[in-house]
Amino acid sequence: MTADHPALAVLQQLDTTNMAASAHLFAEVALWHYSNPNLPDLNGDYVGPAGISTFFAKLAEKSQGTCQLEPVSATPVGPELVVVQSRNTLTLEAQIITVDVVVVWRVVAGRIQEVWDIVPCQPTEIRHVGD
Repeated sequence: MTADHPALAVLQQLDTTNMAASAHLFAEVALWHYSNPNLPDLNGDYVGPAGISTFFAKLAEKSQGTCQLEPVSATPVGPELVVVQSRNTLTLEAQIITVDVVVVWRVVAGRIQEVWDIVPCQPTEIRHVGD
């Protein structure tokens, strides 16, 4: 992985907690594909900066603002793609759930064009709030 890879440089600017400030990083017709068997009401495609912002707002609402994204690794694949492994933690219904996910980003001409956010069926860890 090289720090000067153009797609990585774009992703390093992304702040999912402030999508308004990050909207310029997305193409107008960017697609965010979300697949999570444990949160089926969030599954689907979100289009453009406004749609993607809506996805993050729904995720924040569902987790009562507890969702934390912790990138573990980022690997560029060719000039457009970056594969990111992330360990995400959120609280749902008095359970703290940690899950390892893979997110594939396609960045073209300095803007995010498409994202595949893939969550496995089985969480990495589940704890009860207060444990």
